[in-house]
Amino acid sequence: MEIPVIYQDEHLIVVDKPADLPVHKNDFMPHDADYLTKLVGDTTGQWIYNVHRLDSKTSGVIVLALSKEVAHELTLMFERKEVQKKYYAVVQGDPGEGTFDSKVLVKKKSKFKKPAITHYKTLRTVQTALSHNEKLNIKLSYVELRPETGRWHQLRQHLAKNYFDILGDSHHGDFTLNKMVTEITGVKRLFLHAGKLAFTHPVTREEMEFEAAVPETFFQVLDQLQVDV
Repeated sequence: MEIPVIYQDEHLIVVDKPADLPVHKNDFMPHDADYLTKLVGDTTGQWIYNVHRLDSKTSGVIVLALSKEVAHELTLMFERKEVQKKYYAVVQGDPGEGTFDSKVLVKKKSKFKKPAITHYKTLRTVQTALSHNEKLNIKLSYVELRPETGRWHQLRQHLAKNYFDILGDSHHGDFTLNKMVTEITGVKRLFLHAGKLAFTHPVTREEMEFEAAVPETFFQVLDQLQVDV
């Protein structure tokens, strides 16, 4: 699997992670399964350090460190909320614009919650002919999301809790709608993409901003499902 490199210097590397690729190895994977740090390490011939979270099902821009020292600095920057992140998603309904600030679960199968903040803005809404249960002609929206915190599945939890489930979310989302969309469009993925990342370079102190283009699939599915009203 080829990993598109957005930027690389002697201290760090920024890549566009494909959907459905774990960032690092975990106990639930086959021993020979691919994961991002392994693939980037194989390509660069260097040891790769992960410094922030990006769910395996989420695609998009992620920064990786090439030394323990830089990894430590970048990790602290994420913890201190000094990194600006923008995500893009296709969600059920029309959220409009605002902020979600309810607590979210800290991990799977946990009841413990921590504060979380997500700013959101709807960029496009389409009407579809999809209906199930009491939901008729379900609307889908393309939204921009700006998390201030970095909790487990934060964006997915915040949107699902407010009935704006992210399309393709098999953990928190609307499973019936996901199945209908896949059957019609042939696309099966989580419609969540890390689009932008901005931070101060931990070594050069230069202001850096990186983008990974939103997959065309997002717009193709919206166009395919849109009906005239």
